[in-house]
Amino acid sequence: MSSASIFTTIAKDAKSAARTGVVELPHGRVRTPVFMPVGTNATVKAVSKDSLAEIGFEIILANTYHLYLRPGHELIRRAGGLHGFTGWKGNFLTDSGGFQVFSLSKLRKISDEGVKFQSHIDGSRHFLTPELAVDIQTAFRSDVFMQLDVCTPWGADEKDSLAALRKTTAWAARSKARWLETRGDFQGKLFGIVQGNFYKELRARSAEEILALDTPGVAIGGLSVGEPFDVYAELLAYTAALLPEDKPRYVMGIGTPEYILEAVQNGVDMFDCVFPTRTARNGLLFTAFGPISIKQARYAEDMGPADPDCNCRVCREYSRAYLRHLYKNDEILFSMLASYHNLAFLHELVRRVRYSIEEGNFIDFKREFLSRYRSKL
Repeated sequence: MSSASIFTTIAKDAKSAARTGVVELPHGRVRTPVFMPVGTNATVKAVSKDSLAEIGFEIILANTYHLYLRPGHELIRRAGGLHGFTGWKGNFLTDSGGFQVFSLSKLRKISDEGVKFQSHIDGSRHFLTPELAVDIQTAFRSDVFMQLDVCTPWGADEKDSLAALRKTTAWAARSKARWLETRGDFQGKLFGIVQGNFYKELRARSAEEILALDTPGVAIGGLSVGEPFDVYAELLAYTAALLPEDKPRYVMGIGTPEYILEAVQNGVDMFDCVFPTRTARNGLLFTAFGPISIKQARYAEDMGPADPDCNCRVCREYSRAYLRHLYKNDEILFSMLASYHNLAFLHELVRRVRYSIEEGNFIDFKREFLSRYRSKL
């Protein structure tokens, strides 16, 4: 029997697979397409929850691996889950911790049962299973749970990619069984993850196996891992076309306008990335005419806003010259203002994307936006 759908389509683009919709989650409806800021340690770096709400975000991410190690999921459970711990009123999506564990190549060992790994903090040893990943996210009272999966890097051979696919499918089944056993009175939603690296036959097999488990949502994993953009676009289009209309589709780890617009064109509803805030802290600011590096000397006496087309609080109240001054003096305020602006820029971009789909001109909007974005100020 199919699970009740948490996704409702609002509008479809006539010239592409782009669509708008709503995802129903425990802490409110989420309008899609949606960019989700990443809050690794239950905080989006340099951005308060009040600022996130002011911008208009309805869902943010937190990281299972990091929060499991510190402060620990039992403490977060006692605090009332992530919402009680942080005070964030919107939704939380939590990853499974798998990507972080697998990036610790010298500190972990993968078996059919799970992953043995050493903490990057203190060297302590842990064993993460699909069931434990669900238990941790249950303690968090996450609105969206992600299954434990195996992500393979760009360039992995077909044999390794197949082995990862098999584990991902098996772990998805175990994750769903545990999720059904333990969710109790809380209706957080589990998403399965399609893997298969850059082999179309494996992508098709993974999609078939994950969809057979009928999780409330489906993620496309293993993209934006170092491959060229045209390879990303091809595999994204191929994989997204395999997914059903009645479930939210999530591409993990994309956060630049080019990648987001390509995902939306192929019917993807949800995406996240640390890129906007990480690069903000390093002096890169999004503008309608492409990103700028505020550290450059040419902005030292520029009294204009970071982005003349942006109406966010930072662009209304601060100049490029002042932002550069803050950056050059390592002032904490720079990270706060730059991160706020980059997140507000992407939030507004995605709002305009939704509007263009509903007005029936998404392809024109995408072309015109990228034409400006790739130009020079």
